[in-house]
Amino acid sequence: MVSNAEFAGKTVLVTGAGGGLGSAIVALLAERGARVVGCDQSQDQLGSAHLASRHVFDLLDGASIEAAISAVLEKDGVPDILINNAGWTRAETLAALTPDKIEHELDLNLTGVMLFADPLIKAMAARGSGNVVFISSVNAISHFGNPAYAAAKAGINAYAKSVAVELGRSGLRANVVCPGSIRTAAWDHRLAKNPDILGKLQRLYPLGRIVDATEVAEAVAFLASERASGITGAVVPVDAGLTAGFLPFIDDILGA
Repeated sequence: MVSNAEFAGKTVLVTGAGGGLGSAIVALLAERGARVVGCDQSQDQLGSAHLASRHVFDLLDGASIEAAISAVLEKDGVPDILINNAGWTRAETLAALTPDKIEHELDLNLTGVMLFADPLIKAMAARGSGNVVFISSVNAISHFGNPAYAAAKAGINAYAKSVAVELGRSGLRANVVCPGSIRTAAWDHRLAKNPDILGKLQRLYPLGRIVDATEVAEAVAFLASERASGITGAVVPVDAGLTAGFLPFIDDILGA
C-alpha cells in the first residue's frame, strides 16, 4: 500500500495544474504529502485547495516564462520534483496544418516546455538531486493524428532522455508518461460534433475503454517517487493497450 506521506517534505511543481489531468496529478500528490506548486495560464485555473503556491505564465511568451521561473525560485525554491504537464492541440490532420498552426503547436508543446523546464532542471542538477516527469502522448509513439503536436511530443521524449543521460550523475532522474485518450474537457469539441465518438474510440483499445486521469496520475506519482529510484529515461504508455497493437485488425481481418 502506498503511504499517504510518500511525498512528505517534497515540493512538487506541476504545470497545466488547472486542467483535467493536471488537477488529478495535483490532488494525488497533495494527498500523499507533497507541497504542490501549481502553474497555469490564468489564476482562474489555479483555484484548487490542494495548491500551496500558484504561478501564472504563458508557454508562448518567453518573457512570461522567465518571470515565472524567477518567481518560483524566489517564493518556492528549487522544486524536488517537476511535472511538465501543460500542452494543447487543435490541428488534427495534415490537411489542417498551416504555417501559423505549426509554429503555435511546436512553440506551445515543445519550445515553451523546454524554456521553462531547462533552468529548473539545471538548478536541480546544481543542487545534486531532482526528479522530472514529462507528460507526452501516444501520438509521440505512433501516428494518431495531430501531426504538429505529435512532432512536439516526440521532441519532449527526446529531451527527457537527454536529461536522464547527461544529468543522471548529478542526481537527476527524468521519465515520460504517454497517455492515450483521457476523457477531459479536451474532448468536448469532438463530442459536440459527434456524440457517439467515445463509443467508436473505445473499440480501438484492448481494455475496451480509455484511461481516466487518475490512472495517468498514478503512473506519474510512481515515476516521481522513490519506488521508481532505478528508472530513468523511460517512456511509459498509459493507454489501455493502444500502442501494443491494433485490435480492429484482429477483429475485422483475422477474425472475419
